Amino acid sequence: MAVDAGAFITRLGMVTTSDHSSVVSMNLFVALICACIVVGHLLEENRWMNESITALAIGLCTGIVILLTTGGKSSHLLVFSEDLFFIYLLPPIIFNAGFQVKKKQFFRNFMTIMLFGAIGTLISFAIISLGAIHFFQKMNIGSLKIGDFLAIGAIFSATDSVCTLQVLNQDETPLLYSLVFGESVVNDATSVVLFNAIQSFDLSHFSSSIALQFVGNFFYLFITSTLLGAFTGLLSAYMIKRLYFGRHSTDREVALMILMAYLSYMLAELFYLSAILTVFFCGIVMSHYTWHNVTESSRVTTKHAFATLSFGAEIFLFLYVGMDALDIEKWRFISDSPGKSVGVSSILLGLVLAGRAAFVFPLSFLLNLAKKSPHEKVNFNQQVTIWWAGLMRGAVSMALAYNQFTRSGHTQLLGNALMITSTITVVLFSTVVFGLITKPLVRILLPQSKQNASMIASEPSSPKSFTLPLLSNGHDLETDKGSQQVPRPTSLRMLLSTPSHTVHHYWRRFDNAFMRPVFGGRGFVPFVPGSPTEQEDVQWH
Repeated sequence: MAVDAGAFITRLGMVTTSDHSSVVSMNLFVALICACIVVGHLLEENRWMNESITALAIGLCTGIVILLTTGGKSSHLLVFSEDLFFIYLLPPIIFNAGFQVKKKQFFRNFMTIMLFGAIGTLISFAIISLGAIHFFQKMNIGSLKIGDFLAIGAIFSATDSVCTLQVLNQDETPLLYSLVFGESVVNDATSVVLFNAIQSFDLSHFSSSIALQFVGNFFYLFITSTLLGAFTGLLSAYMIKRLYFGRHSTDREVALMILMAYLSYMLAELFYLSAILTVFFCGIVMSHYTWHNVTESSRVTTKHAFATLSFGAEIFLFLYVGMDALDIEKWRFISDSPGKSVGVSSILLGLVLAGRAAFVFPLSFLLNLAKKSPHEKVNFNQQVTIWWAGLMRGAVSMALAYNQFTRSGHTQLLGNALMITSTITVVLFSTVVFGLITKPLVRILLPQSKQNASMIASEPSSPKSFTLPLLSNGHDLETDKGSQQVPRPTSLRMLLSTPSHTVHHYWRRFDNAFMRPVFGGRGFVPFVPGSPTEQEDVQWH
């Protein structure tokens, strides 16, 4: 009995020690997040730095300190986990992006965004995959199969939408923000779909029927994911409008909005859909309907709550990646061949540059052919900026690489270790170097963006500021002030090139006649005597 008690006390002591080490790790991590916020605030006006690069740099420095204090055994407080990234960190970031996006500008260029995000990703995927097969088979880097090479194409086709949010400003460069960020969301979703398809299909017996199944699976995932996000957003709007939780407690409606947003993401994961697309369109629908159905205090609360959750997840993510980048276990495998590691990383960076250029410039040329007015066309400087701003690779690429080339975060093969370390190198280099150069590049190539920002900021609530055509870069605003009469294009050209004048008009009529009376929205808020929405409702009418 005494032996059993002693063993129990020993085990209890081990558990207590383990729990205490976890508490110490979490304390240090939270302190580092606070440091990232403070340093990011101090560097806010810096033309080069942004908070993502700051968090990445602090994570790297912390990893070096931990590496030295542990005698080279470990470099991180937490181990990189796909589940932590995809289940907890990514949802608030993507949802808030959809919730805050300027919907009219986004949908005015929806076809452009889809062309860049879907077709462009497929072009980039093909170039990176073919390049990897051509170069890596000659370098003898390990026993990589055809599925591994195709997975490399999907991994490095994924643009980092999180870093895009950090380096571009929605008000200063609405064209670039909507195109690059919208494309990056669709791009991430397409890359994940490609990656999952590669893992699910038997590529050793590839045929035309498998190719057709692959294409059909892609469109199925895209359409069903979008519909699921819209359905969840509409369901939350209907529930809050009919039940009107704010009558008794604003806490309930705030909690319901947050939980329904997260539910949309988890439902997509449950049904093996694209959760990124689902939660993005759920954010758009909830900002259009649900947000207008809650009380004024809940609107302020939810807006800042979603933004705060997204901000915290972004900082956590880059700090996390920075510390894990120095994981000694993976670098030990390539210590005997550092030149080969540098070569693989350089080739991957070159393929990323070439793959993005291969679709940005040709697709921009084709899109410009459909534009009659020169002000509506994407000029060369804008094309260069769009190409450059989408070169950054981030946590999506790392998560997919860990999924393909590790088992529970560990790898014992040289080829797999090379791919992991090369992914880390590309992510760090592209985020830091390309991210540092993006802001100055935007100022050099697009100097008029500041003027547009001041015009937009001067009238934050003016309808003109929200109807500014995205691809016109502010020229329509100048035209409206003058007495010039803009020639009206043909109906077919209007439908193909500027659908906001036709399709958007009919959507607004349909929305006002059928959708808003059922699901609420601006001008259709619940009227309850004595509620915070009573005065607003009276003012509207």
